[in-house]
Amino acid sequence: MSALLLDTKELAALLRLLDDETPEVRSVVVDKLSHVGGDLSEVLPDMATNLNSKELTILEDILRTVRRKTLREEWLTPRFGSAALEEDWELFESQLRLISDFLHDGISLRQPLSDALDLLTEEFQNIYPIGATENDLRIFLFEEGRLVGNHKHYYDPRNGDLAWCISSGISNPIGLGVIYMLIGQRLGMEIQGISFPGHFLCRISEDGEPIVVDCFDGGKLHAQHVLIDPTNELTPEQRSHIKESADLGTILMRILNNLIDALRRADREEDMELIVEMRDSMTNQK
Repeated sequence: MSALLLDTKELAALLRLLDDETPEVRSVVVDKLSHVGGDLSEVLPDMATNLNSKELTILEDILRTVRRKTLREEWLTPRFGSAALEEDWELFESQLRLISDFLHDGISLRQPLSDALDLLTEEFQNIYPIGATENDLRIFLFEEGRLVGNHKHYYDPRNGDLAWCISSGISNPIGLGVIYMLIGQRLGMEIQGISFPGHFLCRISEDGEPIVVDCFDGGKLHAQHVLIDPTNELTPEQRSHIKESADLGTILMRILNNLIDALRRADREEDMELIVEMRDSMTNQK
């Protein structure tokens, strides 16, 4: 049931009871709020109730339980698992949107992932209306500072919430790279992902030459032929990764593995186990 369909007075009354530790009251509050969905961000600003930090924590925990259930029910596990994604951008974005909704706190107001990507795409098109290139988009996103590397909180689970990343303007290497790719796909651009060990990269083409983009380092450009030169300090395995393009299934699995590690570091064991379940569902298909 959507929170928007609930009686506003009843919802306000439930919120006022959040810090009531009486077992009977707590049971009723949890049961009632478990039916409003995992996201109250659109209705909370209109509520007269001002929640303190303790109440917000309690509410967030209740909503997270609901979102766990939603993710498990709505996660799409295609036949053949992650290999089925290949170049299925619609399914890829759908999975990322489910992850984003799950990681959202359900309280702070922000745009859903697809809407955030659409608006950022429109902003770019307003500045580059005709003949825009992948490099123009790189400059727009990274050189001009709209998106930067989250160096301070590299392992923050929110780096896997791409809607939060767009709103806050920060993410980890793969979060930044995937946002670049998703906007590029909307614009008909060719931006490939490179699943480089320990540091996700992207590839574009300039005058027919492959150029590697480090989105986490301000969109810094590297000529691919220089990186893969045998005299370069990279190992043969690393040079091999530079030359390969990661399909969408591989990218999704890397996002899930990164998120599992981030949730483990944050001591969010139940959330971590759920993402492990989602990851495994994508590897056990035939």
